[in-house]
Amino acid sequence: MKKLISLLLLGVTLTASAQKHACDNGKPCAHCENPYKRYTQNLPFQMPEVKAPQFPDRQVSLKDFGAVGDGVTLNTEAFAKAIDALSSQGGGKLVVPAGVWYTGPIVLKSNINLHLQVGAVIMFAADESLYPILNTSFEGLDTRRCQSPLSANGAENIAITGRGVIDGNGQYWRPVKKGKMTEGQWKEVLARPGGVAVRKDYWVPSQGYADAEKNANMNVPNAQTEEEWNAIKRFLRPVMISLVKCKNVLLQGVIFQNSPAWNIHPLMCENIILDNVLARNPFYAQNGDALDLESCKNALIVNSKFDAGDDGICIKSGKDADGRRRGVPCENVVVDGCTVFAGHGGFVVGSEMSGGVKNILVENCQFLGTDVGLRFKSTRGRGGIVENIFIKGISMTDIKTDAITFNMYYGGKSVAEMLADGDNPDNTTKVPVDETTPIFRNINIQDIICNGAGRAMEFNGLPEMPIDGISLENVQIIAKKDAVFSNYKNVTKKNVNIIIQ
Repeated sequence: MKKLISLLLLGVTLTASAQKHACDNGKPCAHCENPYKRYTQNLPFQMPEVKAPQFPDRQVSLKDFGAVGDGVTLNTEAFAKAIDALSSQGGGKLVVPAGVWYTGPIVLKSNINLHLQVGAVIMFAADESLYPILNTSFEGLDTRRCQSPLSANGAENIAITGRGVIDGNGQYWRPVKKGKMTEGQWKEVLARPGGVAVRKDYWVPSQGYADAEKNANMNVPNAQTEEEWNAIKRFLRPVMISLVKCKNVLLQGVIFQNSPAWNIHPLMCENIILDNVLARNPFYAQNGDALDLESCKNALIVNSKFDAGDDGICIKSGKDADGRRRGVPCENVVVDGCTVFAGHGGFVVGSEMSGGVKNILVENCQFLGTDVGLRFKSTRGRGGIVENIFIKGISMTDIKTDAITFNMYYGGKSVAEMLADGDNPDNTTKVPVDETTPIFRNINIQDIICNGAGRAMEFNGLPEMPIDGISLENVQIIAKKDAVFSNYKNVTKKNVNIIIQ
């Protein structure tokens, strides 16, 4: 009986991943030493084992550095002092106790585990003056944006763990489309101070935002002087979690919500684990992607939930010439045991895929009420190769448009918006093939069940570069409309059943 109680207590402290391999014989095993090892075994491609980072047995409390969790006191300096103090000693755990910790940007350093206890909320301040303008990448392009609320650049062995909440105060930064809201919500938006209704159906948070958007090219503003950049700071809304060129990263247990733009954005990172996190945004959040994994290598996305105003789990590698110049693919990624609620897509590749995407496994996931289930998107001008994608064991319900879509004519709209606007691109005229031609090939999709979709599937490739080598096996879709195929080759179907209702 004592042994049973001890095992039950042990199970409470283990993550969902570790619980599956806890030994009861008192002897260590490979799975207990690394509960994530199983995700890189028996893959259809070669991928090294990924381990969670380890930290020195040292911890400090944020309170020890003068922080006050009253939701009013600005704690930017306290976070910086705590991280610097830990870093100077070789690293450890920074404990954020219960409370609402109001702060400006936080910058993580190597060997730091930012640990949020139950009841801890990190609330980023709605004050653009706290977020300096930096050279960075946004939506795959080299540009300038405001500093992200939480960031790390070139750090090794970092983590954000615990059971608390990180809130980006995104409503201060984001524009809003009336068609995505209820009448009551829209009235509340119009009442926000400083905002501008640039059209009767579109609101932006400041006049500077409106001016910048008017002259911007793909979210890159036409600003020259520092004065001009600072006048449009609200338009330069950042991703909430920016991790650039970091190695050995763990995000575990925490809720990430209400981001100014994309929620979680690892860029050119290596050996990264997301385990049992919840990334959420309001369904009307413009550019409110939950997770954008860009040009990363060796990543595990497991046991997590995503509820987004845009794409849910998205794989990227840069856009157009900037992405091709970077030339860093997103590769060796396992997505397992995840759920996506509202969002433009459940699992998505693109449209920014100019550096290439390869060696991806997505399995044992569920998409509940997304606009699209499996979404592959690009357009002429991107270049890049997407290949060796393996998807199996996916359950979907209430998919608003396509259960599966390959669209090589992406123009910045969701599939629902494209259908509503009656977009019908010319998919018959060929153009010359060159480095700007996107290539999608060798994609295996099997064991898919979708109960309810607007349309079963859409394959809309380029006439000069058809979608090539798609395998569909054991696929059952209940939809209002049948599948539509154009500009494809070497598509094989085995036990594909579409029921029109």
